[in-house]
Amino acid sequence: MATDTGPTGATVARPADIGLRREVGLLGATWSSATSIIGSGWLFAGLGAAAACGAAAIYGWLIGAVCVIILALIHAELGGMFPVAGGTARFPHLAFGSVAGTSFGFFSWLQAVTVAPIEVYAVIQYGSYYINSSAHPTNQWQNIFVGGFTTDLGFVLALVLMALFTLINFLAVRWLAQVSNYVMWWKLLVPVLTIIVFFFYFKSSNFTAGVAGKWTTHGVAGDNGNGGFLPFGVKALFGAIPGAGIVFSYLGFEQADQLAGEVKNPQKNLPKAIIIATLIGCLVYILAQIVLIGAIPSDLLAHGFAGIGTIASDAKNSLSSNATAVASYPFAAIAALVVGKWLSTILHLDAFISPAGTAIIYETSTSRVGYGLARNRYYPRFLQWTDSRGVPWISLLSSFAFGVIFLLPFPSWQSLVGLVTGASVLMYAGAPLSLSAFRSQLPEQPRPYRVRGAIWFSPLAFIVANMIIYWAGFPVIWKLGICIVIGYAIIALFRILHTAGVMKVFDGDPPPLDWRSAQWLPFYLIGMGIISWLGQFPDAAVSPPGAPPINTGRLPFGWDMLVVAVFSLIIFYWAQWSKLPRTEVDKLVALQSERMGDVPSQ
Repeated sequence: MATDTGPTGATVARPADIGLRREVGLLGATWSSATSIIGSGWLFAGLGAAAACGAAAIYGWLIGAVCVIILALIHAELGGMFPVAGGTARFPHLAFGSVAGTSFGFFSWLQAVTVAPIEVYAVIQYGSYYINSSAHPTNQWQNIFVGGFTTDLGFVLALVLMALFTLINFLAVRWLAQVSNYVMWWKLLVPVLTIIVFFFYFKSSNFTAGVAGKWTTHGVAGDNGNGGFLPFGVKALFGAIPGAGIVFSYLGFEQADQLAGEVKNPQKNLPKAIIIATLIGCLVYILAQIVLIGAIPSDLLAHGFAGIGTIASDAKNSLSSNATAVASYPFAAIAALVVGKWLSTILHLDAFISPAGTAIIYETSTSRVGYGLARNRYYPRFLQWTDSRGVPWISLLSSFAFGVIFLLPFPSWQSLVGLVTGASVLMYAGAPLSLSAFRSQLPEQPRPYRVRGAIWFSPLAFIVANMIIYWAGFPVIWKLGICIVIGYAIIALFRILHTAGVMKVFDGDPPPLDWRSAQWLPFYLIGMGIISWLGQFPDAAVSPPGAPPINTGRLPFGWDMLVVAVFSLIIFYWAQWSKLPRTEVDKLVALQSERMGDVPSQ
């Protein structure tokens, strides 16, 4: 059994993995998280956030940064305690048993498997600049991106890219980490270069662009809201944090935890990697939002940032071609208009490299989450089989297959953002619950990084996670609910097949269903759905035409967030009261030690 020496000198057990190789150092672990954070979000979310809430989008990025830093610190402690592959899928399993572990494990896998497709869509959208045929502006087989959606040809190219990113993942992890290191330097230098150059074209007047009221130009109607810095009010600001891609852009700090089974000296390197990567990502995104607002041509802002899309759809407007370009590939188009083709070319190239790097690392992490869930005996045992290079190859192929499935009902970057954000934050919600539980269950466990004030920090982090889920809006939450129900059904089918003796799905028996320690879980999931249905998000005032909100809006704005906070605290302390006893936690840790019931490489 793998062991450590606790702070009192006692020997304590820890879970461990076999078949994986610890070949990733501090830089590789840091870049695995940083390359996940700096992906397609910086290329798209800035304009989306400004369109949703004006120049006040800067506040949205700051609020989002505070939220993810709180959650990242929680993951830093957990990763140092239990450096195992697919960590976010396994911490709740150890703290609350199989029912909660299955649920949060599936949330983790769902989040990871949907990110690679969204990054592929980013490549497709920016790639349309070079591939789209001006002679056939609406032809599905001449263009790859039309009217905000991927075409038939674009879908075929998306499949090819998904396959390519999967093949790259068959490299040994040490080679993959080296590739990630090189890619990350590019991904970091290009945004920094863009931020510096755009500052030379900064116009402070852009921060109050747009006058109040509705307007019509050439038969195309628009609404500036109240105009100025915060045109659509505070509610729109909070809705933009998940809806415009702000939280999505910050996702990925947990990737070092997902690769923890392959990190050298993980107790020290993991916390450092997570914290450093998160701070880098927050700084880049906040500065990128500031310079994008300041550098955009003033003639495109006559009707504010929300009016850019309307101008783009108005064929009679002389600015429509510029607006269309800005709406499709914001930074590259603005660079072409105000700086020069040289920077625009670099940004179009970056639009392949940055999302591609993120897609590759998420294919890696998805396969490791599947590996971790197989070791928990939630997923079939063959998902933990590794090849001679230490790659969980069947889990990797399944990541590709399910990623392709998510390409089908979500034909664009923006359409998939909400679902990915909701699944991600639902996954993150399991971390503060687990950290607080481990503090009383395993007080002697070594914690190379220790969150200070965990007694209040953990419930705060849980409130933050649930607030982001609530801001995502009811249309996102009910779709996420459907995915969860389907996932539960598939996992239950595996269990039934194994228990009935139809086929040997797991190594040994699946873990017993710990209903008592997860009694709070159904109330949590259903309760968040009900609060969202009664709540204020999305806001009818800023919803797209033809897509009215299906939430009731019965909870007044302000009171709705108080309800979310109080509900979160009730669930948090209910979960702490019903967590597993110490003896059961020790058994689960022992079952995942190196010498018990492991499947060899296949």
